[in-house]
Amino acid sequence: MAHILIIEDEKGISDFLKEGLSEEGYEISLASDGEKGLQKAMNNSFDVILMDWMLPKIQGIEVTRKLREAGNQTPVIFLTAKDTVQDTILGLRSGANDYLKKPFSFDELLERIKVQLRKPQSKINHILSHEGIKIDKDKREVKIDNREIHLTQKEFDLLSYLLQNKNKVCTRDEILDKVWDIHFDYDSGVIDVYINSLRKKIKSVKDVNIIETVRGVGYIVKD
Repeated sequence: MAHILIIEDEKGISDFLKEGLSEEGYEISLASDGEKGLQKAMNNSFDVILMDWMLPKIQGIEVTRKLREAGNQTPVIFLTAKDTVQDTILGLRSGANDYLKKPFSFDELLERIKVQLRKPQSKINHILSHEGIKIDKDKREVKIDNREIHLTQKEFDLLSYLLQNKNKVCTRDEILDKVWDIHFDYDSGVIDVYINSLRKKIKSVKDVNIIETVRGVGYIVKD
């Protein structure tokens, strides 16, 4: 049975989620503010964390950052009324795995939880390289001409996916599916921000632009 931590200060919402998710067979724990949520998440094992953004004491963004800094990789899904692309990007960059805007469909929440509960495929020792860029997937390490660059988790996954599919146009829907593991309508503007960030980090070390934009379709890395 999966154990879900709900960090939500609005009692009506937390009670609704607890009742609905309990009926689906999940074990539920609650925290009413960011401080208590962080303490519970650090001291217990959970399979998924559902977290409000605007929390008393410590906001959800900061709770997520502190978890990731401590090495806690429990999947986090933000539940929030904030709805701009920049809000979504900020949430994902803090270390969140997904982002659901309030008000939301309970059925959609269930599907997103299932996505996060899927067991990752076993790792294959694999090295990817292109134009002096070397990716070690086991070590999650990226080097350009033997100089290491630091990427976020999603930046690493995105660059790996593009290199794995060299000479093939990767559509936005494919990227959301394979990199973000999202299989429903989602604002693909997030991808543009991550692509731009990747380009800047690569260019800070080597003056190349390996990721080409295919207007209206997606992106490609060519030999």
